[in-house]
Amino acid sequence: MDDAKENNMTFWDHLEELRKIIFRIALFVGIFAVLAFVNKKILFDIIFAPHRSDFITYRALCQLAEWSHISSLCPGDFHVDLISINLSSQFIVHMTVAFYAGLVIASPYIIYQLFGFIKPALYENERKYSTRVLIAAFLLFFCGILLNYYAVFPLSFRFLGTYQVSEFVENKITLSSYISTFTMLSIAMGAVFEIPILAYFMAKIGLINSGHLKKFRRHAFIVILIIAAIITPADVFSMFLLAIPMYMLYELSIVIVNKAIKTKEKKRIE
Repeated sequence: MDDAKENNMTFWDHLEELRKIIFRIALFVGIFAVLAFVNKKILFDIIFAPHRSDFITYRALCQLAEWSHISSLCPGDFHVDLISINLSSQFIVHMTVAFYAGLVIASPYIIYQLFGFIKPALYENERKYSTRVLIAAFLLFFCGILLNYYAVFPLSFRFLGTYQVSEFVENKITLSSYISTFTMLSIAMGAVFEIPILAYFMAKIGLINSGHLKKFRRHAFIVILIIAAIITPADVFSMFLLAIPMYMLYELSIVIVNKAIKTKEKKRIE
């Protein structure tokens, strides 16, 4: 949509354009969701991979244990049964996971469409940095999801799925519990990785500066360790496996905030 046409559009024209965009988004999500639904084996092979003892993360830890001669790092063989206790739960889970998969696959197109809708209302300089911020936010969110898939969820599942208060209590994890935990942690880790973007906007409106973040480095590190310990209660190694990238995000936020403030001051002088 060009700027001239945008300026001549009424409120109802904008509403009609938004309706078309929502329809296109729903269509794309629906197509990818259907494709995910019919490819059930591939979809759930990916989803259930972290619950098997031959998952790439567990194998990597065993290789690390062999190299470092620290046998406790290797999770070893384990087995956790997944069960379904409701008549319709497997079909509902299948539909829900397919929908989420369609949403994730279509997310670049969703962002493109929504940004295209608001883009004409932005100034030229705002369009440039908004595009960069959106791309960065998108990539960071997926990095968080990948970290959860390959580190946070497997280690948490292995610990909690095999933990027993007594040998008389056998662990059988429900399908809905597995999926909901996987989804919740994926969203949580994706949100955590948006810290630099949040810091950027807070710096833009003057709420924080790099001096504040540097001053509270030690406090931030303690908070990060506590959060990592809560999310991954397995052992010290898995806690630091999560805490290190989170702290790196904090340091990245300092750099981003510092750059945002300098840019803001430069524009003010000009």
